[in-house]
Amino acid sequence: MLRVDDEGVSSQPAAPRPLFEVSGIHDVTSFARILAATVGEAVRGKPESVGLAVAAVLSGGHILIEDVPGVGKTLLAKSLAQSLGGTFQRIQGTSDLLPSDITGVTIYDQEQREWRFRRGAIFANVVLVDEINRATPRAQSALLEAMEERQVTVDGSTYALPKPFVVLATQNPFGTAGTFPLVDGQLDRFAVVLTLGHPARDVERELLLGAGGVTAMADLRPIASPGAVAALIARVPNVHCAPAVADYILDLVGATREHSSVSVGASPRASLSLLALARALAVTRGRDYVVPEDVKDAVPAALAHRIVLGGGTELGGARRLLIEMVRSMPVPA
Repeated sequence: MLRVDDEGVSSQPAAPRPLFEVSGIHDVTSFARILAATVGEAVRGKPESVGLAVAAVLSGGHILIEDVPGVGKTLLAKSLAQSLGGTFQRIQGTSDLLPSDITGVTIYDQEQREWRFRRGAIFANVVLVDEINRATPRAQSALLEAMEERQVTVDGSTYALPKPFVVLATQNPFGTAGTFPLVDGQLDRFAVVLTLGHPARDVERELLLGAGGVTAMADLRPIASPGAVAALIARVPNVHCAPAVADYILDLVGATREHSSVSVGASPRASLSLLALARALAVTRGRDYVVPEDVKDAVPAALAHRIVLGGGTELGGARRLLIEMVRSMPVPA
């Protein structure tokens, strides 16, 4: 049995935090519920988006939050980062951001007379890339190797990234002035793309009266150490997936490749990512096996950014098409 706590994650005095005994898959369920509740203290009225973000982290994936300004994209990303703990870096997407700002640079130490590698902002457990589509394609491409292989290569030398490693990115919708749309290969690195939308009236009223939001985020504390989070993530692939559910995933992904409105369907990597997210959703719901409902709930967030519709339809159109596709697809018993 592996006993992991979060001693040393935060130097600020606080009440004793949960101590996780990582011995089975149901420990992941407890962690997921605490993490979702903690993030929900700041991000009010969005339990579905928060739940998908938590599941994406547990699946070992990265998260892109796309929406109009002012609806809480950065709030969700920062709240999740603060609750996860570990080392944290923020990268602000700007037109003058350089790849070396992200990955690091090799410099010559004149005193020691040797070359030294100075690490960039990517070397952290949680990396927030705010307004990623305001960075140039050259800067965006510096994230490709890191997000896929958990390493960076600079001047012929390869450096491993810490575990766990999660990229939380935000962006305004495509077409906004001063933005550079992410290429398909970059989008494919994200396990999910989430949208928040405007809050309900009662939730917005709570925000006006001081409940939740940035004020609540300031009080969030890490709930586990990086070692605990990595151990919990390692448990998720043990969630059982029956052959019939695997075939259901293949049917859904295959349908995106054959639909008349889709010019580019989902890739095999999308199939793997969809299964990983479905497994994570299953365990957040207290099960050690996947059911079709887990797959159905994961499809829009996991696949909408991985298909290309004819006519350049935006992400919302792809999400609506996938929802209709799920409704029409026979569900295995």
